[in-house]
Amino acid sequence: MRIWDIHPKKLCRNHLLGEHRELHGIWAILTKHKKGYAHHPETKRWRGKLKALYLRHQALAVEMNKRRYEHNSPLDKKMAKGASAQNIYLHTPNKQVKILRNKKCNCKI
Repeated sequence: MRIWDIHPKKLCRNHLLGEHRELHGIWAILTKHKKGYAHHPETKRWRGKLKALYLRHQALAVEMNKRRYEHNSPLDKKMAKGASAQNIYLHTPNKQVKILRNKKCNCKI
């Protein structure tokens, strides 16, 4: 479970679509009080930052549309409350770049 802190245009197809899927999972946990992964560090860092998570989703959706992927899963903007920026990292963005490089995928980093 991971939400990257790297611009979506740099993510390969698998990481872009995977993050989008996982973001929806975190959104459901936080907005519908689902139990699964509620205590996962990635989920915890988004508590009180639904606006930031919403904005990340919007950035992912824009990139998906640029790549001609259909995006049909909008989030409810009315629920986008709290901080509008994420400043807690499980790994710094620089460390995330290194993680992606080690995966030897098609990410543009």
